[in-house]
Amino acid sequence: MKTGYDVILRPIITENSMDMAADKKYAFKVALDANKTEVRKAVEEIFGVDVAKVNIMNVSGKRKRLGRTFGTTSSYKKAIVTLTPDSKEIELFQDM
Repeated sequence: MKTGYDVILRPIITENSMDMAADKKYAFKVALDANKTEVRKAVEEIFGVDVAKVNIMNVSGKRKRLGRTFGTTSSYKKAIVTLTPDSKEIELFQDM
């Protein structure tokens, strides 16, 4: 059985995600086989908050060049989690 830490891999800390945190929206890198229900349960279990909505997107790898050779960065799945208005905020994003 999967735990919440198997579904949520790491938070995504960018300038855009910090702006979304003011609206109680948080971005996470999630497992490739995770779905919305698993992400909702994992966030509620790990952080103890109430989730209103989950949006998931597949982010494809970018093409990179090193000298003459080309390669790609790895693809991943990203989840945008929206909390309910009466829910507490996630402290991980407040310290940034």
